[in-house]
Amino acid sequence: MDLQNIKLRFGIIGNSPRINYALETAVKVAPTDISVYILGESGVGKESFSKIIHQLSNRKHGPFISINCGAIPEGTINSELFGHEKGSFTGANESRKGYFETVNGGTIFLDEIGELPLETQARLLRILEYGEFIRVGSSKVQKTDVRIVTATNKDLVKLCNQGKFREDLYYRLSTLPIYVPALRERSSDISILFKKFASDFAEKYRIKAIELTPDAEAVISNYRWPGNIRQLKNIVEQISVLEQTRIINDSLIVKYLPTENTSGQLIVSNDSKQENLNEREIFYKVLFDLKKDVNDLKSIVLGLLENQKNFSGDFSEINKAALTRILPTNEEIEIPHSQEIFIRPQPTSIINKTEHQIIEQEITQAESVNIEENLSLEAKEKELIKKSLIKNNGKRKKAASELGISERTLYRKIKEFNLENY
Repeated sequence: MDLQNIKLRFGIIGNSPRINYALETAVKVAPTDISVYILGESGVGKESFSKIIHQLSNRKHGPFISINCGAIPEGTINSELFGHEKGSFTGANESRKGYFETVNGGTIFLDEIGELPLETQARLLRILEYGEFIRVGSSKVQKTDVRIVTATNKDLVKLCNQGKFREDLYYRLSTLPIYVPALRERSSDISILFKKFASDFAEKYRIKAIELTPDAEAVISNYRWPGNIRQLKNIVEQISVLEQTRIINDSLIVKYLPTENTSGQLIVSNDSKQENLNEREIFYKVLFDLKKDVNDLKSIVLGLLENQKNFSGDFSEINKAALTRILPTNEEIEIPHSQEIFIRPQPTSIINKTEHQIIEQEITQAESVNIEENLSLEAKEKELIKKSLIKNNGKRKKAASELGISERTLYRKIKEFNLENY
């Protein structure tokens, strides 16, 4: 069977060299019983290749099942794959066959193989090497004749180095890898896929098919398509349903393409990121930054005290920088203390004094200050919320945005800390 007939039979669209090579490899390996490892990003159609391998193999009359390993909870995946005996765990009211038992004589496709727990990986390795498995809660070894096709969009080598994937299983799976190219790697096929999907949706919704102008074709050919074919299909359906015009130009197609940054990741606004942050983490960060500043200040003051007796008229660049940190000329510094203490430097007097006099003045102040750290999380939360409310004139929406928490959380904190009057 030639490639064109295979494409028609399995709905593979495109004629780029990379997709053709992947298909040729799948056709060659299909008649054998070699375990196949399919690599590719999410949405490129890895499952379609597993079906091609099954349908062109000697097992085509046997069962075929596709399993997403990442969609099965870790606590039940062994039972799902290998079965269990009655009473082997809570809720096991009867014995149950697993997929490897029910698909005996057929093909099983394990998608997202990198999500498998290490214990399950060990069981899978035993099936690959000896064709044996044991049900959960049983001691009886059973045989199965199953061809295993696996797929992943993760770097298994990296997972092996991190200890999250068994190295022996990786080498057992990677005997014959097939790489399914991403949509951006077969840009010549993008406009063809667009026309095919437009035709399908026109027939489905009984509307006229949308068409792209040359400029719009150039836009989709140069777009990165992080979601690959799945993303392209979804966008074609959106445009087909939402737009009244049937001629789609470049300015119109751009509205449906998510903005990307240079790394290819979708851009998320700062506001959305702030909403997703845990408010407790934000307060901890503020407290740790405050603690660091206080410790730096203590180190500077202690250093000045130690060098007081040996002080000379010259003032080193390091001490100048340190002095600048503890004596800003245009703002107040609030030092955490059991009582509030403020250092209010006077810019005019600093200009008229010598550096020696400035240091002596600050040493005198430092000797009279007993710095102690108040790291109560609740106190700091209350203090930050109070300051933000005062700063924003009681406008809670702005205060919540500044603090990086939701309005709902802010209202709860205001009530908890009795700050309704701010």
